[in-house]
Amino acid sequence: MKSKASAYPYLVWMILFIVVPMALVVVFAFTDRSGAFTLKNLEGVGQYSNIFLRSIWLGAIATAFSLLLGYPLAYIVARADAKRQNVLIMLVMLPMWMNFLLRTYAWMTLLEDSGIINRALAACGLPRAHMINTPGAVVLGMVYNYIPYMILPLYSVLTKIDPSVIEAAQDLGADGRTVFLRVTLPMSMPGVISGVTMVFVPAVSTFIISKMLGGGGNLLIGDLIDMQFLGSAYNPNLGSAISLVLMVLILICMGIMNQFDENGATEGGVMV
Repeated sequence: MKSKASAYPYLVWMILFIVVPMALVVVFAFTDRSGAFTLKNLEGVGQYSNIFLRSIWLGAIATAFSLLLGYPLAYIVARADAKRQNVLIMLVMLPMWMNFLLRTYAWMTLLEDSGIINRALAACGLPRAHMINTPGAVVLGMVYNYIPYMILPLYSVLTKIDPSVIEAAQDLGADGRTVFLRVTLPMSMPGVISGVTMVFVPAVSTFIISKMLGGGGNLLIGDLIDMQFLGSAYNPNLGSAISLVLMVLILICMGIMNQFDENGATEGGVMV
């Protein structure tokens, strides 16, 4: 009974700050401004299909780059000695201690046409490059801000891989490439799935990064929702419908990724 009672505060918290807000989103999505039931809000979401596709595409690219960069970093940290691991993990988390908005402002200073990078290129006699207000700048901002969420779950899984398993594979004649592909990678798939989910979800729904580094010309779903609730095109019912569709898409993506996670769990550590 005591263990159940200790869960009541969390249950109340979850109802107030998760269930109730989600229920309000659903109610607003299926009603008009007078409170009458309607499907027009969901029908209106279709006109923004290009923004949905752009958001998913840029979010997927940012997630792929985060995985390509984050996996080697997580592997290096996991294979370091205990004292170095603490230092390296602190360095990974260090940018997260700074305000998100401030970090994005810093990238604006670096990427703008008269910014530090272009001034350095001009000083070296190289032509200036237009980097700000481009999809590439948005992806760069996503990767920089969200890559710790890729590294940390990967590191957590990689540190739990028993070194004797890798040694056994080497004793059986497997080279480094085979050990990685047949042992390390399959056993680290839960971390890969967690990292992909933790990066893709905020990346596909971001609005600050696209607004500051994309310059309004690379509108994403988050910007669209922000406009419906706080912008000049005030329409919370349509904004709720867009949020609901985005929520469903994210749940579908997570369901697909969980299927890969189940496969990875059964195949990890098998030598063929």
